[in-house]
Amino acid sequence: MDKIKDTRSFMRITHRYLGFFLAGIMAVYAVSGVLLIYRDTDFLKKEKKIDKVIAKNLSEKELGKELKMKNLEVEKTEGSILKFKQGTYDAATGQAKYTKKELPFVLDKMTKLHKSQSKDTLSPLNAFFGIALFFFVISSFWMFNPKTKAFKRGMVFTAVGLIVSIILIFI
Repeated sequence: MDKIKDTRSFMRITHRYLGFFLAGIMAVYAVSGVLLIYRDTDFLKKEKKIDKVIAKNLSEKELGKELKMKNLEVEKTEGSILKFKQGTYDAATGQAKYTKKELPFVLDKMTKLHKSQSKDTLSPLNAFFGIALFFFVISSFWMFNPKTKAFKRGMVFTAVGLIVSIILIFI
């Protein structure tokens, strides 16, 4: 009977601290998941003007690859200057002037965790999951009395889980 009690105790303690640890990770995934659903919109994106010199005489396809723009389409060519929706490229000098819309640095890093688009059939389900997951993270702190040693240790595990997930984002 003692082995059963020891196993039960081990499982409860492991579940408790693993849950607190995962709370930090789930918070990051919940926020990034909801953000990613709307990545095909300009939600929270800031326009960034870029002016740089790249290789000369690039083709339309090579230019798109070099500027990291999917589906780049040259709309007009005037002499050596190629004009596209986001800017211009001088094939003779390699001068590229264009704008790019990007999420703030931290949010951009977070969104690389997983993908989903608002046009997808499952996007309402994904949004619900992200919001429900974030609710799960917040509500889990009401599962234990804040005055207990387990809760205080749990807060340390939560902080460690949050820090570990943020570090892994930047690696």
